[in-house]
Amino acid sequence: QLQASGGGLVQAGGSLRLSCAASGRTFSSLSMGWFRQAPGKEREFVAAISWSDGSTNYADSVKGRFTISRDNAKNTVYLQMSSLKPEDTAVYYCAARTGGWTIRVSDYALWGQGTQVTVSS
Repeated sequence: QLQASGGGLVQAGGSLRLSCAASGRTFSSLSMGWFRQAPGKEREFVAAISWSDGSTNYADSVKGRFTISRDNAKNTVYLQMSSLKPEDTAVYYCAARTGGWTIRVSDYALWGQGTQVTVSS
């Protein structure tokens, strides 16, 4: 299971850190991703981190502003979000898969429940 937390309301330019705690699986062998879905839009890739070498990948829209990281000892993956913009407003989901990271929603078998991020202008 995955449990996401840390969402909230923040002003544009502010920061938030999302957390996703994993249980019931060998977390260190899972690649983790963050996705988001705004009202009326498709779920989209935000960031991912590999289980094997910690390599990361980011959507162009968040590159330089968001940082994904993981703490295998705590079975937790984080998404540090800075310089937030109103267009970052969405429900953010963490997801897990075996193997390396990908950017496709359909490649991730395990999903958290989502946490709302709202950025006001």
